[in-house]
Order: sequence, then structure tokens, then C-alpha cells
Amino acid sequence: MEIKANNPNLKSWVKIPENSDFPIQNLPFGIFYSDKKSKRVGVRIGDHVLDLFELYQNGFLNNLNLSASDLNNSFLNKLMGHGKTGMRNLRDRISDLLSIDNIELHSLEGGFDNILIPVSSVQMSMPVNIGDYTDFYSSKEHATNVGMMFRDPANALLPNWLWIPVGYHGRASSVILSGVDIHRPKGQIKPDPQGDPVFAPCRNLDFELETAFITFDGKPLGQSISTEEAEHFIFGMVLFNDWSARDIQTWEYVPLGPFLAKNFASSMSAWIVTLDALQPYKVDSPKQDPEVLAYLKFEGKKSYNIELEVSIKPENTEETVICRSNFKYMYWNMSQQLAHHTVNGCNIRNGDLMGSGTISGATPDSFGSMLELAWKGTKPIALVDGSERKFIQDNDTVIMRGHSVKGGVRIGFGEVRSKILPAL
Repeated sequence: MEIKANNPNLKSWVKIPENSDFPIQNLPFGIFYSDKKSKRVGVRIGDHVLDLFELYQNGFLNNLNLSASDLNNSFLNKLMGHGKTGMRNLRDRISDLLSIDNIELHSLEGGFDNILIPVSSVQMSMPVNIGDYTDFYSSKEHATNVGMMFRDPANALLPNWLWIPVGYHGRASSVILSGVDIHRPKGQIKPDPQGDPVFAPCRNLDFELETAFITFDGKPLGQSISTEEAEHFIFGMVLFNDWSARDIQTWEYVPLGPFLAKNFASSMSAWIVTLDALQPYKVDSPKQDPEVLAYLKFEGKKSYNIELEVSIKPENTEETVICRSNFKYMYWNMSQQLAHHTVNGCNIRNGDLMGSGTISGATPDSFGSMLELAWKGTKPIALVDGSERKFIQDNDTVIMRGHSVKGGVRIGFGEVRSKILPAL
């Protein structure tokens, strides 16, 4: 189905900086506020935020079955209750209003300064009220690297990995917005393999380069979502840094998997790029062998060409790009993840968050974690200030960025950044 707002020929009367992540073909959704405005729904266009509540109050969003509380709200969940079709119609209408040949906002008495606001004058807030958070483990390259480091290099993948999109349920309460600083976590670690564990701050703090998708309401408990239906239940995507305390994880993860090593923080970007906006950037998924079971089979293109990068910025110095990867490397796609998540009758809800798992490519510069990039600390990464990193140090800021480009149109996610503060 052709989506009107994705037209690559569209131009906006709003000035868009060159190489902006936010042209008129993107129009991601978020929650913003300022000294003069309470938390509410906004859409990003260039270096401005469009206030959708003010648009509604001035009659520009009629005939969309919206209410004031959908838009004058601290979270997107109520607006997302209109589902895929409702959000698509809203994005199309916003695209119309911002198109270069549309003068509706220009005719507004008193001007449109209260509707179109510089992004520099607002603050961002967590866009959705996350009910549940699941993190997958869907990069074959990442899983292979980890298996080679910690298990048998000749049998790096566990027997189930090529058959199911492995995942675990994470902690929704500690998912935080880009820009929120994190204190180094503490827990039990075992520095001496032959000795007893000790309680200490994490010594091997790591990032994980991920994306995440956010769902609409799913089906009732007991029903499942097929790979064919899955994208109908996905609202959009964000950049996601699933912080990991590797030394805590090594000691605790047998037999039930990650716990304190993961639940202290996961950082996400502020703007949700709709799955609709990403449709032009669909690509084929990697070949899956062995052939998957019937409920995981799919037709057509289900992956997306999203270029990703990670930088480390020590305090008071410039950043160093240490990784360049791509979402298209993922072995298990989002439709398969959602189908597997619900095949047992598990119900998903509006605002649920699903992490992709670390996104690694085949080459060392595309590995999506310090564990891989520095290969368990044996190959330190050089930064431009002359220092080296095996893992993330106190006062380091980790910055992730991502965008897609096709036919001269670039849409992106902005960034997710977080600074590591010393342990409390």
C-alpha cells in the first residue's frame, strides 16, 4: 500500500537543514514540554517541533476522530490507541499541512509560532508508558562472537539459536530517555575464577547497540500474531542502548539469564520513527538455514536498511566513532520476533517495548558491543584523545545514531546518549 506521507518528492515550507534526520518524509512522534507548555504530543520536522495539541485546538485535525486528551497527554499511548490506520491518517494530515504548497498554517490569525516551536526551546520526555519490555538476541554475528569467547569456538551457537528468536523479559521501570546519566551499577563479581565472589562496582561496563520497536495493542490473551500480521501491530522504532555489566552477568546468568547485569538501565531515543516512514527502506533479510518452522516463515522484505554508529566521548574531549553497523544484518526480523513472542498466546499491549538485541556485522568494526570490539579486553580500542578503552569508564558518554537513505531522502532517529557517572 502506498503511503502518501512517504512521497520522496515532497518538500516542506519549513526550513530543513542539510542532512537532517527529520525531513517531511519522516515526521516521528514524541512527547515534549517547555516553560510555557505542559507535556504533550509533538512531531519533529527539521529543527522544529509541531505541537499537535495546538493544531487540534485550532481545528487543523478535524475528521480524524481525535480528542484533546489524545494530544494533551504525557504519553503517546492514548493516541496510539487509534491503531495503525489512525496513526497513518494523522501522519498523512501532518504531511499535508507541512507541504510547501499548503498555506493553511500561514493563514492562522496571530501566526503559527505557538504551533511550530524550535527544538532548542523544548525538553523531551519519555514518549510511551512502557508496560512490558522484552529484549531479543537476534544477531547471528553477535551470538557467534559471544559463543566463541565463552564457550566452544567450534560450536559457538547454542542448539536452539537457529530455530527460535531467543529473548528474555527485561525491566521496564529502568528504561530511560536519552540524556539521562547513569551511575555505574554494583553487584557480585568474581575476579578470581578460583576464589569467592565479591560485592563491588561493575568493572566491565558495556553498551549494546540495538534498536527497539514499540507496539500497538495486540490480540487478546490466548491468541497469536502471525508474521504476516506483525507489522500491523508495530507503531515504530527507536535507537536503544541496553547497558550491560559483563562481569556481573558472567557470574549470575546461569541458570536463569540476565538479572542485575541488565536491569539497572536501558537508554532509548526520544523520537519514535513510525514503521510507515521506514517502508521505503525495506530490504531482504539474511538467508535462514535451517528452514524455520511454519509459524516463523514470512514472505517479502521484512528487514530495514538502517545505518548505525556508536561513539565514545570522554569528558572534556571529542568523541570517537568506534562502530558502524546496520540493522539489516539481523538474522531474526521484527515480524518473526513478534510472532514468536505471541505464539504461546502471550498478549502484547499498547506501548510494549521489544529490543532487537545487539546488532553486529561480520567485520570487527561493525561489532555492536565493547565485549566484541575489544574482544573481551584483549584488543583495546584507541580513542582520538590518545586513551584506550576495553570497557566503558566513568564520565564516558556513549552516543548512538542511526538513519536510512534512499533516492536522496534521508530519515533518521536523532541520537541516544548517556553518560556514566561513578558508582554511588
